[in-house]
Amino acid sequence: MNEALPTLLFPFERGILDVPGKGERVLVLGASAGFRMPDGAAADVTAVQDFRPDYLALEKAGFHAVAEAEGEGYDLALILLGRHRRENELRFAEALTRVKPGGLIVAAGTKKDGAPSVAKRMGEMVPIVEQMSKHHGIVFWSVRPEALDAATIAPLFPEAVMTPEGFETAVGGFSEGRIDEGSQLLLRSLPEKLTASTGRIADFCAGWGYLSVEVARKYQMGALDLYEAHRRSLEAAKRNFEKLAPDAPAGFHWHDLVSERVAGRYDAIIMNPPFHQSRSAEPDLGKAMIKAASAAMKPGGRLYLVANRGLPYEAVLKEHFSASGEVARGGTFKVLWGRR
Repeated sequence: MNEALPTLLFPFERGILDVPGKGERVLVLGASAGFRMPDGAAADVTAVQDFRPDYLALEKAGFHAVAEAEGEGYDLALILLGRHRRENELRFAEALTRVKPGGLIVAAGTKKDGAPSVAKRMGEMVPIVEQMSKHHGIVFWSVRPEALDAATIAPLFPEAVMTPEGFETAVGGFSEGRIDEGSQLLLRSLPEKLTASTGRIADFCAGWGYLSVEVARKYQMGALDLYEAHRRSLEAAKRNFEKLAPDAPAGFHWHDLVSERVAGRYDAIIMNPPFHQSRSAEPDLGKAMIKAASAAMKPGGRLYLVANRGLPYEAVLKEHFSASGEVARGGTFKVLWGRR
């Protein structure tokens, strides 16, 4: 559950703001698994979430979930702020664009994630009606002006950050603006021949496509499928392929590898799995990805993954693969392999 949710709900629960009722339309930006509306709310709710696990959780909870904001004329927008400044600004811009004139925009975030600085920044764009502190966070709200200058909103829509190598990265995604060291080590550690020219390769947790593009440049293959839970990253990956590897036989899948079965079967899988979903390391997340890779592998197929050296993945590799080991080690990372 988003840590900012109790703070967001506070002014509604205390009667400071009216709970949205029947016939009203509410746009929710940044909601995660466990989100709920204020008690008594009867409005039509559209929840925008481009991170697949949270999207699926919202859908399961009965919300109308969408990956991208859509429509206009909303009576109210609720924004749950996170740790990414540019993503927070994008959510506020979407709210300003889609809420009707005179409609309310309510945003909340934790102090440790920098919500006060977000409020200050937003207050420079649109006057803040009120700001309150509660539950280690702040909640503030603004009224959508009758006339909205496009030049006011434009700076809030962030442009993609490019790496020096020419890759487009994704706002709110992993390794924004740079190629991470772990992926570089994994690429250098791959064997001279990854699979037969007719083989199928998958990139699990593909991000904005650095590893996949480089693999497409280096190897011949029958198919290359990218699986990524962050939709904005996956869209950036598509554009990177169009620009840097236009002839690659690439497929793109917005997918939660933990909860959704992979239909394809692969001769080789490469992976730089996430190990943070909150602030602390969560090794079970990477272990679940390894199990998913094993289930999606053809007999004799190989998995190559990079991980922080302290993460205990060796046991799960041994359990789910007939053979496994370490290929390389550098800096804070290690490259592991498994054969199905």
